[in-house]
Amino acid sequence: MRRSDLPAGFVLGTATAAYQIEGATQEDGRGASIWDAFARVPGAIADGTTGEPADDHYHRMPEDVALIADLGFDAYRFSIAWPRIQADGTGPANPAGIDFYRRLAESLLERGVTPWATLYHWDLPQALEERGGWLERDAASRFADYAAQVTDQLGDVITDWITLNEPWCSSFLGYASGVHAPGRNTGARSAQAAHHLLLGHGLGLEAIRATQPEARVGTTLNLYSVRPASDSEADRDAARRIDGLSNRFFLDPVLRGTYPEDVLDDLGQASWFAEHAPSDDLRRISAPIDFLGINYYSRHTVAAGAESDAVDGPPSAYPGSEDVRFVRTGAPVTEMGWEIHPDGMVDVLRQANELAPGLPLYITENGAAYADQVDAAGEIADPERTAYLQTHVEACRSAVDSGLPLAGYFIWSLMDNFEWAWGYSRRFGIVHVDYETQRRTVKHSGRWVTDLLRGEGAAEAAAQLREG
Repeated sequence: MRRSDLPAGFVLGTATAAYQIEGATQEDGRGASIWDAFARVPGAIADGTTGEPADDHYHRMPEDVALIADLGFDAYRFSIAWPRIQADGTGPANPAGIDFYRRLAESLLERGVTPWATLYHWDLPQALEERGGWLERDAASRFADYAAQVTDQLGDVITDWITLNEPWCSSFLGYASGVHAPGRNTGARSAQAAHHLLLGHGLGLEAIRATQPEARVGTTLNLYSVRPASDSEADRDAARRIDGLSNRFFLDPVLRGTYPEDVLDDLGQASWFAEHAPSDDLRRISAPIDFLGINYYSRHTVAAGAESDAVDGPPSAYPGSEDVRFVRTGAPVTEMGWEIHPDGMVDVLRQANELAPGLPLYITENGAAYADQVDAAGEIADPERTAYLQTHVEACRSAVDSGLPLAGYFIWSLMDNFEWAWGYSRRFGIVHVDYETQRRTVKHSGRWVTDLLRGEGAAEAAAQLREG
C-alpha cells in the first residue's frame, strides 16, 4: 500500500476518547462522569483501575499533539468530556474546560492537523444519570444544550463535529448487559435509552447548525458485518435479529427516519415506540448529516439456539434475542477475541451506502489489541497489529475502487489507554505508553503508519533526525 493508492483528499487520521486518555478527573472544575462512578464498583473493571491518571493527556497535551504531527496524520479525532464542560450536565460552560479544548484544537491546527471533535464518547455527567440517564427523555435536551455551548465557543477552531460515538454501546452495554457504565440491567428498556441517544443526536444537530451553520456534522455508529452460520432458516433469522439490533436499529432512523418494525417486535417495544417516538422525533433524528462515521472492528457469524441453558455472566446485550449464539469461523482473532475480517468493513460501508447513496462515509475507528512486549532495546515489535492495519487500509482501497463514497480512515488508537471495562489490560495503541513513567514510544505499527502517510523510509529518517 502507498498513500497514492487512495484518492486525493482521503483523510488519514487517528482517534482517542477523553475518559480513556485525559486523567485529571477532579481538576479545573470537571464533574464526575458515569465512568468515574462505574469504575469504583468492585469488579466492574477487569484490573480494578480507573481513568485516573490514564495517559495524563490533560497535562501532556502539547507532547501528544507533537507526536500526532510527527507521525504524519492529517486529522485527529478526540472527544470532549461533557463533565469537563458542565460538571452536572447543566448550566453555563466551564471556562477551564473550554480553554483546554481550544488549546488542543489550536495546537493541532498549528501543526497542520485537522481537529475532529466527538461531543459524546460515553461520559455522561453522573448527576444526569442520577436523574435517570439516557432512559429519560430529558437527557437528550441536556445534550443539545451542551452541544450548543461547545460549538458556539469552539466553532471557530473546530469545523468537523461528531455528535455521538457508538450509541449501541451506550444503550445496550450500558443499560442492558451492564458491562459498561452506568452498569444497569434494564433488559429491553435499554432500547428506550437508544432512542433518547438518537434524539440527542437530532437535537444536538439542530443546535450545532444554529450556532455554526458552516460546520460539518455527522454521527458515528459501530457496525458489524453479520452472516448466518448456515443457510438454514433459523440461522438466517438469527442473522436478521443481530443485524437488526446492531446495525439497522441505528442506521434506519438516522438515514431513513424510521425504526425497523421487526426489531421493535423482537424487543417487545413496539407499543412504547408508537407512543414515545413520534414522527417529529424521527424527523429530527434523520435530519441531513454531512457524513456518517462508522467504527468497524469485526464480523459476527451467528446461529440459532443458545449453547446451554446455564446462565453464566452478565445479561445479554441483545435483549429479545438472547437465544442467538455467536460462533467462531476459524479466522485469526485479536487479544479481544474479535475475529479479523477486513472484507466485513466493505460490507458495512455498502450497507450504509445503500440507505443513503453518495453520503460521505468515514471509518472513524479501526484497530486491534495485542499483548505488546518491550524488548531490551526499548522496541515494540507488533507485526500482528501492523498486518491488521495494512489489510484494513487495503480494504479501504477496495471500497473506494468499487465506487463507495469512503472519504477517510481513522486508526484506533493513537496510544494505549484505559480500555473501558478491561482497564489497562488491553493495548490498542500504535504508540506504547508506560503507565508508570507516562513515556510514549512509537511501536513498529506506528512506523508503518508513518511510512504509509509520508513514504517508505519516513519513520526511520524521522527517528535519525531526532537522535541527531
